[in-house]
Amino acid sequence: VQLVESGGGSVRPGGSLRLSCAASGFIFSQHAIGWARQEPGKGLEWIAGIYTDHTTYYADSVKGRFTISRDNAKNMLYLQMTSLEPEDTAVYYCATYSDYDYPPRPTGEYDNWGQGTQVTVSS
Repeated sequence: VQLVESGGGSVRPGGSLRLSCAASGFIFSQHAIGWARQEPGKGLEWIAGIYTDHTTYYADSVKGRFTISRDNAKNMLYLQMTSLEPEDTAVYYCATYSDYDYPPRPTGEYDNWGQGTQVTVSS
């Protein structure tokens, strides 16, 4: 299993970014997959997930601002982030999880993670 995130960067408050996660080594369409982030000095937390039937999950902190999507034909996962706030500054990771877990279980229970991409929101 390989997951490779991209699209991070620096942006001003109110700005937007689109993260991508390229997946390989497994049957992408048969797995739930999502995004977690680790803010400075804090633990890793799920913020969004998408299931094999395209049902989505969002943490309250990003609901209404972030949109998760997947392209099974390209084995790609995306996270469109809008109205970014300084509190969104974090390293963002994609990871697979069980399609039976709604919401996703604590991050430590899953094994397949990317290397992360840094998002910095600052004026």
